Amino acid sequence: MTSLVPTDSSQLTALKSYQTKLSKILLFYVLFYAALAGFFAAMLTVFYQTLDMNIPKWQLDGSLIGSNPGLGFRPMPPVENVESTLIWYRASDENYKYWTNELDTFLESECSPASYVLLTDKSCLLLTTIFAVVSAYRKPGILEGGGENSMACDYDQRPTGDKVCTVDLGTFGPCIPSTQYSYPQSHPCVFLKLNKVVTLHPATQSGIFNWNPHYYNDTEHLPELMPTDLKEFIKLKRDTNECFVPVCQMNTVWVSCQGENPADVENMGPVQYYPKRGFPGFYFPFQNKPGYQSPLVAVFFEKPAIGVLINIECKAWAHNIHHDRAERRGSVHFELMID
Repeated sequence: MTSLVPTDSSQLTALKSYQTKLSKILLFYVLFYAALAGFFAAMLTVFYQTLDMNIPKWQLDGSLIGSNPGLGFRPMPPVENVESTLIWYRASDENYKYWTNELDTFLESECSPASYVLLTDKSCLLLTTIFAVVSAYRKPGILEGGGENSMACDYDQRPTGDKVCTVDLGTFGPCIPSTQYSYPQSHPCVFLKLNKVVTLHPATQSGIFNWNPHYYNDTEHLPELMPTDLKEFIKLKRDTNECFVPVCQMNTVWVSCQGENPADVENMGPVQYYPKRGFPGFYFPFQNKPGYQSPLVAVFFEKPAIGVLINIECKAWAHNIHHDRAERRGSVHFELMID
């Protein structure tokens, strides 16, 4: 058998030369990639020095998110029906409790900054028990910042400095936890909120940074497609309210909910909005202050038809909110069915 170990001096010399070249090549690539990694780390460090973790570098139309908010609704269907927007329950056998529990969860908790998870506009999904929970609406005392910078606001009492406005659930009429949001009486409440913007810190997913609504606060420039009942409401509000900007109750992002088809309009029946028919202007702009709470509107369905699927579309109204049904810009669609 021929030996694989070189014995000739020329073979030994060639082997040593090969080993030397291989060592040099390996050393070159080690140094090259080390230098490349160092350069990347240095550039990344310089890049992070240009960022403010509380203020987006690109805002409004200069960002991918843009400046046109949408609407979200609660309660949401189960996660396994992620594509569904149907609220369906039977009041007689208490299967409405899934929906009321969803609202309890929504009003009590949101993901903490520990859970850097990109979520859709579903309720806060706790994937593991390591995600801490901070109370959002029902226990403002343990909000980020301890709730110390929260204050009760009004149109003539806007937040100043680092203060933020609280959301008082006591003003939501029949849409409160103690009544189970009126689901047992077949008069369900659906909560609306301006869609969140996903940031690095889910606790701050509350709105488009620095976005200010351009309100419909007069009766001369109302859009043609605005529902008649909302136009009449604004005109009545205008007639009974002296508007001295910025102290003006007309400075509101108005909300309307309608059946999508004539049959849906009839089956939906009358609705009421709590605490106001829209999102008050003193909650804007969102500037990522600790403890900020997104404003809510509770839509109370007084007498929806029983045993009928009702298609409902809700819209937010401001001059700089543009509606696109296909893209769900400025609006939200859901279905309601009560057996």
